[in-house]
Amino acid sequence: MDISSTGLRVLRQIAESGSFTAAATRLGYTQSAVSRQAASLERSAGTALFERRPDGVRLTPAGLTLLRHARTILDCLTAAERDLTGTASRTELVRLGLFLSAGAAILPLSLTRLAATDPQITVTTTEGTTPSLIRALRAGSIDLAVLTSRPPHRPLDGESPRLHVETVADTELVVAVPSTGEFAGRTAVHVDELVDALWIAAPASNAEPLLGVWPGLPGRPDIVHCARDWLTKLQLVAGGFGVTTVPSRLSPVLPPGVSLLHVKGAPPEIRRVLVARLPGHATPAITAVTRAIASTT
Repeated sequence: MDISSTGLRVLRQIAESGSFTAAATRLGYTQSAVSRQAASLERSAGTALFERRPDGVRLTPAGLTLLRHARTILDCLTAAERDLTGTASRTELVRLGLFLSAGAAILPLSLTRLAATDPQITVTTTEGTTPSLIRALRAGSIDLAVLTSRPPHRPLDGESPRLHVETVADTELVVAVPSTGEFAGRTAVHVDELVDALWIAAPASNAEPLLGVWPGLPGRPDIVHCARDWLTKLQLVAGGFGVTTVPSRLSPVLPPGVSLLHVKGAPPEIRRVLVARLPGHATPAITAVTRAIASTT
């Protein structure tokens, strides 16, 4: 096969992004350039590598096989470039992905613990939804991901081989409300009291549920603000502009003016915190970062 490193990078980015358009944006290419690279890859491989679907693009089994080799080739090229330019790192690098609330609740303590136990390890981080982080893992763009799941905790994706997954914590979903007003001084709220609440939610997509509204809330929620950033959401709550759901592990980093309420009259909503990586033997650095995360959750 005659395949260029550019083609392999395009393959990896399509796998991570889930679409030709998103891959083109991240690579700084036009969509037509990405499409040409994809077609060239398929001609060289002699088989279909991409499955076009209504919800985006997925790699075929042959595409996943090529992706596995692409990760190794591109990592070797990066290492060779560093050796040739004299910029090889003296530390061990771990690229970590985190779901949206993990940055505030998990990351600072984990990095502090890691600095004390394994100062030779450097961690870089990126934030994303669980589906996007799974794609990044499969594509080799990150080494480790902190993810979340809800019961019944099915496999994270349908690809083979399955990711190596460790459970590090279970946490309860609660509702963040203003400390003053109708919920002042309370520790719990009945689900029926939330029907008429004004909600602050994260934008939804086809791949994920609406985040910030109590699951199974009767009726249609009245969403007044949409924001992904947790600081924005919680500051809006503190100002009395609405309520939102949060994992209880965020309690240490709540801004003044925000209280957390347990929800009565509905089944508990438990969210599981997971650490995932590609299958196979983990490097000592990845093992150390996983241990640091587990020790702080």
